[in-house]
Amino acid sequence: MLPLKDNIPTRRFPVVTVAFIAINVLVFFLFQEARLSLSGASVDDTKVVEWGVIPYELTHPGKHCELVAGQVLCEGQPGVVGEAGDQPSTWLTIFSAMFMHGGLLHLLGNMLFLWIFGNNVEDSMGRVKFVLFYLLGGVAAVLAQTLIDPGAAVPTIGASGAVAAVLGGYALLYPHARVVTLVFIIIFFTVVELPALVVLGLWFVLQVLYGAADLAQPVATEGGVAYFAHIGGFLFGLLAIKLFADRAQEAYRRRFPVY
Repeated sequence: MLPLKDNIPTRRFPVVTVAFIAINVLVFFLFQEARLSLSGASVDDTKVVEWGVIPYELTHPGKHCELVAGQVLCEGQPGVVGEAGDQPSTWLTIFSAMFMHGGLLHLLGNMLFLWIFGNNVEDSMGRVKFVLFYLLGGVAAVLAQTLIDPGAAVPTIGASGAVAAVLGGYALLYPHARVVTLVFIIIFFTVVELPALVVLGLWFVLQVLYGAADLAQPVATEGGVAYFAHIGGFLFGLLAIKLFADRAQEAYRRRFPVY
């Protein structure tokens, strides 16, 4: 399923949501030096390792990882000698990683979800609160992924965790909103209008199922999707939205109760 738009209007232009989208796009093409080709997009892997958040670095304070001959090596790992070159602060990478992406589809998918659901969540709490909510959601996502695999030496990048927090908040604020959704059925597709709770609930269930499959068959040395970052971000959004949102859309309030 791919959401296309919802039916909840905003009361003012979503400045922060648009700014986050612009920052993600600029980071991808300028900082990560993405290069487009017929086969997709490639980015500078060295910057991904340097500025992406690596669970091993979080759980081993003072130790850093770097890319050597296409492999991520970390100080203190068995068989690794010497020290890594100059590296950014590990704590800084928690935030820099939120604005980096591994490919064009990764970027476009995250920005689509952020645009559809982020504008309403921003509208429900104001701009300053939304910045804090979004960043804290990204931090919660990183911590969840690190908790699952604290020794992983694979960089985690992407806005997915922070966007998942937005989805969790939206699901609780506007469960009865209608979302125009593109549904794929094998080689066919159709466009239907579904309740937001159905769209976001199915998305969350899929993250849990895929995450459980990853735990059953772990692949420790290769990149992939950080499903537990998605789960952690979504749960943060569910739990924290009431602390931030105090301006739920009045047109929606009159039609449905706001939880």
